[in-house]
Amino acid sequence: MKVGFIGIGKLGLPCAEAIAQKGHEVEGYDVAKVTSDDITVVDTVKDVVANKDIVFVAVPTPHDPAYDGRSPTAHLSPKDFSYDIVKKVLTQANEHMNKDQLLVLISTVLPGTVRSQLVELTNNSRFIYNPYLIAMGSVAWDMVNPEMVMIGTEDGTETGDAKELVDFYKTIMENNPRYVIGTWDECECIKVFYNTFISTKIGLVNMIQDVAQRQGNINVDVVTKALADSTMRIMGPQYMTAGMGDGGGCHPRDNIALRYMAQELNLGYDIFDAIMNAREIQAKNVALELVKYAEETNMPIFIHGKAYKPGVEYCDGSYSLLVGHYVEQQGHRVTYIDPLTDDDVELGMPSIILLAHSASTTYKYMQEEGDSTDKLYCKIPSNSIVVDPWRNFSSDTSKVIHYGNTRHG
Repeated sequence: MKVGFIGIGKLGLPCAEAIAQKGHEVEGYDVAKVTSDDITVVDTVKDVVANKDIVFVAVPTPHDPAYDGRSPTAHLSPKDFSYDIVKKVLTQANEHMNKDQLLVLISTVLPGTVRSQLVELTNNSRFIYNPYLIAMGSVAWDMVNPEMVMIGTEDGTETGDAKELVDFYKTIMENNPRYVIGTWDECECIKVFYNTFISTKIGLVNMIQDVAQRQGNINVDVVTKALADSTMRIMGPQYMTAGMGDGGGCHPRDNIALRYMAQELNLGYDIFDAIMNAREIQAKNVALELVKYAEETNMPIFIHGKAYKPGVEYCDGSYSLLVGHYVEQQGHRVTYIDPLTDDDVELGMPSIILLAHSASTTYKYMQEEGDSTDKLYCKIPSNSIVVDPWRNFSSDTSKVIHYGNTRHG
């Protein structure tokens, strides 16, 4: 099919390229200068929608930068996403499209936004709301191996447009996903609650980690594995390893936006505030552990991994930065080690080192069995203290603290 992609940035471009690699003819447009070996990049919205069967809109719905999660947010007033970019792009696309074309919005929005603010801007074309479950570091893989595909129509029925989109996705998917067809509002809900459910799981397992640290004689992995294996009633295994907290450009901000929604709908309670508050206290607990060792040894503090996850250069919502915030709040300096954020550091003396990144944990669902080696970004000096919240690292020359495992012997 002939496909247009508006918004070919860090998420949109890998998706557009994945579609092209499956044999479709794809053109893309972005306000920034973008190059690609797989798709044709054009200069205007008019060009990218011309003669296309399907046009995807993958532009940002940003939050205020102060709300991304790299520093405390629980004290801030709840705030919705900004829809200015989406509205501008939908209006521009609508000027040059017709009823023979299908316009598909994949950007994250709060429930009710499409119906109240966006669909009125798309009267010249047919419209579907179709948010993606993709994550930085694995965008192309996630695109063709999604857990599900959400397709939103006005009344939630499987319209001809929905069937056309399902047929299209069947030509590119590698894992035969399930297709969930609902109203625009239901698909908006599925997307944001999917993300915030992950935040809740991570907050819960990191609470168990805090309990292990305070109580003693507990290996958090024994507890979380027992829960993760309890698939009859409560659980699946993904996001059930305690470690660093939730981060990135989606999960923290979605929790913050749902705080706004809870307030706007006058629900009378706000569990998302509790999730974000727990995330921050858990980060402070890690920071206090680092500070304790630094004050006992007079060694400097380093955080191994600055980006919000390994394998990417983005610091949006970085839990490492949040931990660093609390370290500095205690009057200590913190230095980050991460080659993808241009923080190339060689350690010349024994240090306190937090191993914030664990690719074998973050990307476990993509890896072959037995592929569990984590790459270090620097050589660790002898006689250092290494704090490993993932409990994978071992050393013959440094003291290793498996944070969350307080068993003796």
